[in-house]
Amino acid sequence: MTENFLLYNKAAFQLYHEYASRMPIIDYHNHLPVEQIRYDLQFQNITHAWLQGDHYKWRAMRTNGISERFCTGNASDAEKFKAWAETLPYTLRNPLYHWSHLELNRYFGIHEMLSPANADHIYENTSVALRSPEFSVRNLLRKMNVQLVCTTDDPTDNLEHHRQIKSDGLDFEVLPGFRPDKAISIGSHEAFNAYLNKLEAAANISIHSFGDYLEALKQRHDFFAESGCVVADHGLEEMYAADYTQTELINIFNTVRSGKDPGMHEARKFQSAMLVQLAEWHWEKGWTQQFHIGAIRNNNSRMMAKLGPDTGWDSIGDGSHAKPLSRFLDRLDINNRLAKTILYNLNPADNAVFATMAGNFNDGSQMNKVQWGAAWWFLDQKDGIRQHLDTLSNTGLLSRFVGMLTDSRSFLSFPRHEYFRRILCNTLGEEIENGELPDDLPFIGQMVQNICYNNTRDFLFANRVVPTK
Repeated sequence: MTENFLLYNKAAFQLYHEYASRMPIIDYHNHLPVEQIRYDLQFQNITHAWLQGDHYKWRAMRTNGISERFCTGNASDAEKFKAWAETLPYTLRNPLYHWSHLELNRYFGIHEMLSPANADHIYENTSVALRSPEFSVRNLLRKMNVQLVCTTDDPTDNLEHHRQIKSDGLDFEVLPGFRPDKAISIGSHEAFNAYLNKLEAAANISIHSFGDYLEALKQRHDFFAESGCVVADHGLEEMYAADYTQTELINIFNTVRSGKDPGMHEARKFQSAMLVQLAEWHWEKGWTQQFHIGAIRNNNSRMMAKLGPDTGWDSIGDGSHAKPLSRFLDRLDINNRLAKTILYNLNPADNAVFATMAGNFNDGSQMNKVQWGAAWWFLDQKDGIRQHLDTLSNTGLLSRFVGMLTDSRSFLSFPRHEYFRRILCNTLGEEIENGELPDDLPFIGQMVQNICYNNTRDFLFANRVVPTK
């Protein structure tokens, strides 16, 4: 992976090295454990930093015939790393091959291809480095020029870690992200009522009625805003946009609170109403709302029961999203309560659907108010990113795009921003060389810098309402 990696023409090389590479990183959606930033954790070895919680790698290892003992089981850290080193050569043409070697290179200066032959040597060298002060969690972020990370946090979180980080006065920001999925998942009365007990404690409000529930959730929403939150995120298998009445919502809530499961249609009504309510609160505060739509999660019930969620048993869904998504956005827009919105799809068949849906609700009040987000999850790879750039260019304004994010649980994942930036620069450079774009590097270089950083910064903080007490 030389300085020319993924850059196949002179213009691409110049765009990346003279414009893209120098831009800071704003990672506006990830699943980084914020407590590790607060305590400036030092990982004991590369397995802790690289393999714990990384279901991308676990899926590849399982596919390669590696026992679960070496993924989430009781094998030693050294054994788990060797199992990954055994798997990595077989990930050729999978993005894990590029990502893993970029990470070894950018953080540790390792240019070798990881394999069983050098696994012991690389394990030892990287682990020694990680135990040194310059490889603490905060310094890992600094190495990649990270300026802001927005984590993913439940409404019941007390945000203690975020408050402490802010008081430390760091040279980068860590802000909470509001993720209320559990707060509106009413399908199981047992799970929902257990969650309401946590919500009661967090908001210090007894929840006996639908009105109490709204008051408690709104209190947490306000608390997040007071703590610096600028983004909300919703992970949905499908968009909910059923019709409902206030009486129906009260009855559904009472049914579940009394210990009975709602019917499927009742659950959809409730979730539809709550998505609208939450979106209106997002709008009031000037937040950016994100909708990650289309994953089928926890498909393997046996392994879900054994390991829990987010352990590598999720896949692409094939639902029909266009009409309910249109209806949801229109409900907000018709009352002028549509917040800044980023839409993500997981099925590549939906690319043009989501890209053109965003354009339906851009009203000129600000640049790209509703936009199609970066290639997500299974689509976050070389072909997926290129397809995303092409579809976005053909149906919208690539120049106003808010760019890349990691959506990761790993502090070693930030070279994914470089990966995206190289692909972006090569795409534009290729068309400059072909005469399809003007040979104006300062102008297109500024566009690249906007996509890599400026657009994101301006979008997240535009129209933000800072609460006062």
